[in-house]
Amino acid sequence: MRERLGGVAGGIIGPGLGGFWRWWGRALASWLPARMRALLELDGRRLLLRHAGGVLEVALERSGQARELVRLPVQVDPAGDDPLQGLLPPAIGNLPRWAVLPADSALRRQMLVPAAAGERLHEVLGFEIDRQTPFAAGDVRHAARVTGRRPDGQLEVELVVVPRAAFNAALARVGAAAGGLAGVDLDDARGEPLGVNLLPAGDRHRRADPLRRWNLVLAVVSVVAVASAMWMVLDNRREAADTFEQASLQRIAQAREASDQRRQVADHIEGMQHLAALRAARPTMVEVLDELSRRLPDNSFLERLSIEGDRLLLIGQSREASALVRELGGSRLWRDPALAGALQPDPRSRRDRFTLTAELVVADAGARRGDAGGADAQHDP
Repeated sequence: MRERLGGVAGGIIGPGLGGFWRWWGRALASWLPARMRALLELDGRRLLLRHAGGVLEVALERSGQARELVRLPVQVDPAGDDPLQGLLPPAIGNLPRWAVLPADSALRRQMLVPAAAGERLHEVLGFEIDRQTPFAAGDVRHAARVTGRRPDGQLEVELVVVPRAAFNAALARVGAAAGGLAGVDLDDARGEPLGVNLLPAGDRHRRADPLRRWNLVLAVVSVVAVASAMWMVLDNRREAADTFEQASLQRIAQAREASDQRRQVADHIEGMQHLAALRAARPTMVEVLDELSRRLPDNSFLERLSIEGDRLLLIGQSREASALVRELGGSRLWRDPALAGALQPDPRSRRDRFTLTAELVVADAGARRGDAGGADAQHDP
């Protein structure tokens, strides 16, 4: 049994992708518990019908092991009632039925064929019947199976041939129980099926799956559910992307506004620093007043004092107006003092009215203290 399964498995892997998938599916199914394989009909269950000495032997094959169920007398009339009807439980009675022919009813030939012939092995070996057997191809029922693969890629195959007359006689001996056969196998002379199907494909009975329509409906529902789920995921992702884009645009706008505000603040600070530097470079009004209070004579007073840019303007009265240029000269805060215009005597105060100008000294900003005093100021005492 183990050698037969090993040969079949080795042959299934070889012929092509379809055979590989069948072998792979069976290998995966072998890992499932026995009850699960039986529920999913993955254990390869079938009813084996053998004729032996006028008795019909019915056995249940499951996972490659056969167990005898019942022995019945053979009803030769194929149109009679099915002897298994009502005798077996529906779960077993509805299993595929296979007739098993005696080993001496067939002729078997070992052959070597190229690996490319594995996909159409039955048709390829059909052309070898005339050369490998004493029968014509039209007078026999034949089957082919792969028994191994050689290192050079060639397939070891076996051609099984049963004369049509012997084939029909064997089925007739099975009687009415042979109605609706799914296949015809051959005994391997050790009491086990060989693993071939001699029944033509057009004569094989295929059970109608009662759950096929429900399976189709469930498949359609599953496809619709998966498509709906994928659409929902896609719609959620699209909505999330739109929300993220809106949030990004708002953040970008906020970032631009903050950047503009920072630039305005930086420009304002730079302008304030520039003004502070200009103010720090010039003498403050307090320094100018202090310097004038120390240099002006006691008999002199100011009526007007103004600073316009770097120009200092003094208007006042003094009894020694001609000496004011000398008194105000040499100051560190201004330079080039000079009288502007003629002196005008005032008969009421007995003093001369004068107008004096000077140029303020713009020093290094680091040499003076920063002061917030006005750059343009006017003082009226």
